[in-house]
Formats: sequence, structure tokens, C-alpha cells
Amino acid sequence: MERQRILVLIGPTAVGKTELSLALAEELQAEIISADSMQVYRGMDIGTAKPSPEQRRRVPHHLLDVVDPDESFNVADYVDMAEAVLCDLKARQVVPLLTGGTGLYIDALLDGFLFPDAPADPQIRRELEEQAVQDPLSLHRELEEVDPLSASRLHPNDLRRIIRALEVYRRTGEAISTLQQKREQHQRRYRPLYVGLTRDRQELYQRINERVDLMLEQGLIAEVSSLLSRYPEQPTALQALGYKEIASYLRGELSLESAVELLKRDTRRYAKRQLSWFRRNARIHWFNRSTLSEDQVRQAIMDLWNGSAANTP
Repeated sequence: MERQRILVLIGPTAVGKTELSLALAEELQAEIISADSMQVYRGMDIGTAKPSPEQRRRVPHHLLDVVDPDESFNVADYVDMAEAVLCDLKARQVVPLLTGGTGLYIDALLDGFLFPDAPADPQIRRELEEQAVQDPLSLHRELEEVDPLSASRLHPNDLRRIIRALEVYRRTGEAISTLQQKREQHQRRYRPLYVGLTRDRQELYQRINERVDLMLEQGLIAEVSSLLSRYPEQPTALQALGYKEIASYLRGELSLESAVELLKRDTRRYAKRQLSWFRRNARIHWFNRSTLSEDQVRQAIMDLWNGSAANTP
């Protein structure tokens, strides 16, 4: 089966993904799939830098405004919705352009949800290690019950791998061998071309500061005030970056100046975490927008895309 080609454009907040994604989508006659954990919420527009109505008229967008802020939404929901969109685009022979800054959503979609090398759970790990001290053979017996395939591959004395397998099972409810098979199936299903945008740190931080100022000019305070009045229980979505800081101001806990400075600082820290996440992916082709123009980057990405088309799927 031929794998579905996907152009994946990633990078930290405020690096300049939106305009480039629109230009690429128009050139490829692609449709954009958002990979942003906050842009899925209706009414959260300014604070999430959601594409404008005019931009959405230029290029069809998917996975924007799919739930209300008081509805639960997680990575599994995202993967289900994104896979349905990808299936539809494949049927219509339309190129998917996946773009956003939520690395967990991108990895879960393209590499398999709940992949076995996900970060450890310290509490579960501690419980298993304590059990290993008291009765080490009991761990292998437990693994035989929940994951016979892994148990058959591991010696009873290989406590490190046994603990890891049991940790995955307790956290996900699925055997690590099953998750490994799912991951392999996901990797065979899609054929992503990863491209990433960066900027020199000081320039990125300046753009973040300017973006926050622009959000305030566009009416961020009124947006947050409206959301708080509609959702007085303050659901998890309203604890998001850009909303919790302004909410603190509206409740009188911070001055506006302090709230804005906190938002800028937290956004800079978020961008740093995003870059740390993405840099673990050796498949990403990076472009520095501090030294390359948008046209140069766009042409380089198109060359990569056209070149990858010649490779055997």
C-alpha cells in the first residue's frame, strides 16, 4: 500500500508558520490541518493566534473550532479527528499540510498514539521498583499475564525491561508489544516530510512580545472576559497560555502591566520548550527565518517536496 504523503510544517510560536503555510498550501493546492491543542476550542481566537476568516477563505483549514472550552479534548481525540481528515484528503487526492506547535499531537498522529518510548511515569516506576526489591520474580509473572509476548522475550532477571513493559501497561492499559505493532503500522501508513522554522533567539523573543501587544490591540481582554462570563467554572482550556494571565488581571490579582509581562515571559518559555521537543526529531529539515526570506524557504521546501516525490514510497 502506498503511504500517504504529508507536508509537516512545525516551529515555535510566533516564528512565522501561518503565512508560509498559506503560501505552500496555495502552491500545492493543499488543505491545512491544524496541530494546535488550543485552536480546537471555539471562541478562543485572539489568544491562540487562530487563522483569520480571510486566511481560512484562502485555504481550507481543518481541526479549528471543533469543541467548546468546557468540553474535554485530548490527544486521542485529536488523533481520531486528524486521521479522519487525512482519510478524506487521500480519497480526494488532496495534499495534507499539517502545521502547528503542539509536538505531542504531531508525534501521536504520525508515529503512533501512546508510543512505547513515551516519558516514564515516576509514580508507577517507583511502585514497580519497590516490588522488585521485595519479590523480583513476581514482576515477570505479572508480565506473563498482561503481555505474554514481551514476557517470552525477556529473561526473568532483566528487571529494567520488565519494569518498563509493566509501566507502559499500567499507564496505557495496553501491552508494550501491542503498542510497538501499532507504531509500526502508523509509520507505514504515512510518509511525512518534516520542515521546521527557527529564528535567532532575540528576534523570536521580540516577535513574541510584539504578538502579545497585537493580541491586546485586537481585543484579548474582551475575549477572555467574555469566555469567563460564559464559562464561570473556568474549564481547563481557560488555563491556557494567554488566558490564565489575563484572567488573573480581570480578577484583580495582577495589574495589567504585570499580567502582560507574565504572559510575554511565559510565552517565551513555551517557545523554548517547543524547540526542545522538536529538536529530538532528526527527520526535520530546519530553516532559519532570520537569515532566509520567506520566498527562499518556500522554494527550498518545494524542492524537498518535489524531490521526495521521486523516492520510492
